Amino acid sequence: MENYTIIIFILAIVIGISAFADKAKLPYPILLVIVGVAIGFIPTINEIEINPEIIFLIFLPPLLYDASFNISPKHFKTNISTISSLAIPLVFFTTFWIAVVSHYMIPGMTWPLSFVLGAVLSATDAVAAINITKGLGIPQKTLTILEGESLINDASALVAYHFAVAAVMGATFVIWKAAFQFVFLLAGGFLVGAVMGKILGIILRTVRNNINVVVSFMLLMPFVTYLVAEHLHVSGVIAVVFLGLAMARLSSKVFPEHLKNSSKSLWDVIIFLLNGLIFILIGLNFRYVLEDIESNMILPYIGYAIIITIVALLTRMVRIFLQKINLQKAFKNNDKKKRKVSENALLDFGNSLIISWSGMRGIVSLAIAIGLPKFLEDGTPFPHRNSIIFISVAVVLLTLIGQGLTLPWIVKKINEKAAQNKIDSTS
Repeated sequence: MENYTIIIFILAIVIGISAFADKAKLPYPILLVIVGVAIGFIPTINEIEINPEIIFLIFLPPLLYDASFNISPKHFKTNISTISSLAIPLVFFTTFWIAVVSHYMIPGMTWPLSFVLGAVLSATDAVAAINITKGLGIPQKTLTILEGESLINDASALVAYHFAVAAVMGATFVIWKAAFQFVFLLAGGFLVGAVMGKILGIILRTVRNNINVVVSFMLLMPFVTYLVAEHLHVSGVIAVVFLGLAMARLSSKVFPEHLKNSSKSLWDVIIFLLNGLIFILIGLNFRYVLEDIESNMILPYIGYAIIITIVALLTRMVRIFLQKINLQKAFKNNDKKKRKVSENALLDFGNSLIISWSGMRGIVSLAIAIGLPKFLEDGTPFPHRNSIIFISVAVVLLTLIGQGLTLPWIVKKINEKAAQNKIDSTS
């Protein structure tokens, strides 16, 4: 099949599987990944090469914009401490511990290569987490934390990734330079997002009576904002997130209800198709990653992927439960008149466990891994490139299928326990 024919074929499958998943009450991202893997092994299906730059440009801006536009500003502000602790420190902790385990576990994996693998797998995926948790009866606060974390942590992961790859290429890692670049990327992304939000706000106020023009501008602006930020060498991810937050505030004040409904309907269809395409692509590429691995190394690499998945999950659980304890201490120690941590920001055992278990990896990890340079500056092949890609894809699949399939059961048990506790307390 030609690539454009495959894309149409995939989109038809996405729609069909979504309808089946609703009736079967199964998370449709997981079904899409499994079907994608199966389709990838059909002999007549050609490889669809994933260009990381295209993935970041076509998929990230609309998905990030939609998530930030629809996030609850009130819950986001209340839980900013938890969101920031997961989106920044946790990304670097995860990178570090995966690097340590990989270095001592995988033969030939040097420290720079280990940190590359750690950075690739450090960020969770908003698309996977939100789609799998949708309809499970998870509290809005928990969903906001997951969405907020995933909106920001891509920027942290990309910084860690760029410095790790530079180290493999021979550059010297300097901690203050890395910290400065990280702050510059975040601050620059925020500035670009704020400026583009102001510009879009002025345009939309001027043409707000023309629904087609308004919706077209709102569709186009995330891509323009991302490109402007990347051209200025700041974080396109952060720029699009702040554009979405700015538009959410503007929408509530300026736009009439019929315009909001028209815009939302179109965005829902676009996001639905993009989500489905992403998960199918993850599955499709497994076959071609598999072909680049020696047959006697497949089982060891799968074993490494399982261990790395467990390490990432444990690191996440430790960080989240420490955050739970820290919030409780801060809440108790605050001056009651000047309370910095509100009661609504506290985490209980149930939502801490749900947030921990929702740390699936997805398209960003896949795109970063496939975007690894093929050659070093001296022309020699990038060491262990195929191994890093294979392990990354395996971890993505393990988290999507393993954590994704068990998450509904965990949520159900937590909700049942909460309901029982409520009954006991009233009786």
